[in-house]
Amino acid sequence: MKIAVYSGSFNPLHIGHRAIIAYLTEKMDFSTVYLIVSPKNPLKDNISADSAAERYAAACEAIRRNGLNARADDIELRMPAPQYTVRTLDALKRREPENDFSLVVGADNLAGIHRWKDYERIISEYGLVVFPRKGFDCNALKARLEEELHRDGLECRITVADAPEVNISSTEIREGLGKGDDMSAYLM
Repeated sequence: MKIAVYSGSFNPLHIGHRAIIAYLTEKMDFSTVYLIVSPKNPLKDNISADSAAERYAAACEAIRRNGLNARADDIELRMPAPQYTVRTLDALKRREPENDFSLVVGADNLAGIHRWKDYERIISEYGLVVFPRKGFDCNALKARLEEELHRDGLECRITVADAPEVNISSTEIREGLGKGDDMSAYLM
C-alpha cells in the first residue's frame, strides 16, 4: 500500500490538517495517512514532550470524529529522543516492509529541509509530498533540490500537491486561544 506519513506536533489539530488528510486520500493515490504525533521537534523548542500522550489521544479522537481515512500512530512516542524523521520512516519500513511510505510536508518545511538529519535519504528513498504555503514557491524549491540531489547521483522524489494553500496554523490557533478568542471553528 502507498502510505502518506504526516508527522508533526499537532498542537492542536485543525481544519487545515483535515483538508490535507482528505486531499491525500481523495485526490492522490494514497491508501491511508499515518498521522505521526511527534513528542518534540528537534528543530523547535516551543512544544513540550510532556504533552505528547495527550496530543496523541486528541489525534485518535479527531480522526474518529471526522471519519478520516487516517490513523494516529504513536511510533515516535516509543522512540528515544531525538525523534528524527528519517529514523521514524526507517522504523515504519522495518515494521511494515510491504508498504511504500512518503512524507508529507508543507513548503515551509521544504525550504528548511537542509537542516533535517539525512534529508537526502528522506527525499531519495521515501519521497516527499509538498503542500503549498503562503510565501513559498514549491516548484522553485523542488528544482533546487532536484539539481542538488542529481549532482550527488540521487533520485529526487518530490511531488508538489496541486492543492489550495492552508492559511491557518496551530501557532495562530494557540495565540488566539491565549488571547481568549473563540477558535472552535478552526479545530478538528
